Amino acid sequence: MNDASVCDRARSGVIQCSERTWSLKNIDLAGLSWSCPGCASRTPPTLLLHGWLDNSLTFEKLGPTLAGLSDVHAIDMAGHGKSGHRPAGQSYLLMDYVADLAEVIDRYFSEQGTAPVDLVGHSLGGIVCGLYAAAFPENVRRLVMIDSIGAISRPVSETVPQLRRSIKKRLNGSGKSVVYPDLATAARAREGGVSPLSHEAALTLVPRNMERVDGGYVWRTDPRLRHPSPLMMSEEQVLATLEAIETPTLFVRAEQGLLSYHKGLDDRASRIRHLNTVDVPGGHHCHLDGETHAVEDAVGAFLSDE
Repeated sequence: MNDASVCDRARSGVIQCSERTWSLKNIDLAGLSWSCPGCASRTPPTLLLHGWLDNSLTFEKLGPTLAGLSDVHAIDMAGHGKSGHRPAGQSYLLMDYVADLAEVIDRYFSEQGTAPVDLVGHSLGGIVCGLYAAAFPENVRRLVMIDSIGAISRPVSETVPQLRRSIKKRLNGSGKSVVYPDLATAARAREGGVSPLSHEAALTLVPRNMERVDGGYVWRTDPRLRHPSPLMMSEEQVLATLEAIETPTLFVRAEQGLLSYHKGLDDRASRIRHLNTVDVPGGHHCHLDGETHAVEDAVGAFLSDE
């Protein structure tokens, strides 16, 4: 499975799919757009943001489903998929992703009214969408966070050790790229880890994150994405951002997701004033891997509710 086959399949039916590029001041972001010409669609458009080390194809099931409601745009965040990489000497800071989203909305979606977009984010994408909604509530009509509710936090006592780890990694740099003989082998490497995927789901995501070289394929994703952040938010800061969200919000909680055993989750949820929570089967990639209809139904119903 790759982005071309997803778009080809979409064009064979009512839903149309296309590659997109959003040029910003300092970087070009790529992605996929789904639309339904002739459908009784509504504004605003829906923007989708993927998780860490994933790409826009994580929404290859959800994107076409939501396209019957409005135009849908899944963005490869900086350093991921087909998007550009940060310049040498820069890191991938959480707040820079929020700034990228703000620039995309301001440049490409700000002429459609006082509430120009709906936001749907998975994992890191959910964190970014939540922070944007907190800072710019007037620009977001609906917010959906899939297995995500606020940034990862660290105690303030870990501030200096975190900074030390980050700088040491930046000075040491990343290791040599692994060359995989084919995409199936790369997909098998992606199946494990913190958020395991089935082989089918890995084959969906991996091709957009790879580039061909002599002897096979290497990761196209920027290796600096794996570097530790120099500064993490405290839990008090995270709670303050959640309290600032005024937008009606849906938290899609995966029964076997990364947050299923997260202590303090109820406290975080209680800070969002207009929150609906839905429990769905599956793991961290509940919107992509396995039976995904529960996620599609819940998100579609929430976004179609005026």
